[in-house]
Amino acid sequence: MNQYKIIIYWSNEDESFVAEVPELPGCAAHGTTQEAALASAKQAIRLWIKTAKEFGDPIPEPKGRRLILA
Repeated sequence: MNQYKIIIYWSNEDESFVAEVPELPGCAAHGTTQEAALASAKQAIRLWIKTAKEFGDPIPEPKGRRLILA
């Protein structure tokens, strides 16, 4: 699987860890632990790519550079 960046953070609103994949629009998941959120995000990435292929949508290549948080 391609190496997409995954950002994991705690959401008070959702009362769970949220994992977002910024390079794949709308691709996100959640979990009760960071590990669970990461596992869910990896599954979400696979499903995102599978769906894009089925519809003939472009699949962004991972940028391969570090994200900078401010």
